[in-house]
Amino acid sequence: MEPIRELGRTMILAGAALAAIGVLVWFAARSGGLPMRLGRLPGDIAVQGKHGSFYFPVVTCILLSVVLTLIMWLVQWLKK
Repeated sequence: MEPIRELGRTMILAGAALAAIGVLVWFAARSGGLPMRLGRLPGDIAVQGKHGSFYFPVVTCILLSVVLTLIMWLVQWLKK
């Protein structure tokens, strides 16, 4: 298959996936929220000080990394 055509197909699939995720988040927000709040999981670091605060979502980053890795692995497996 031509490289440009393959790139176009990949971009369409990525856009469709992003749109589907957007619709799910939109409906979840209207119905009261997702079952778990990304960005506020146990293990995320949050420090509140007198003059400021620091927040780093460690567990959220790990969870998203695992999910995206599995999705990318599945996409590569289906392409073969």
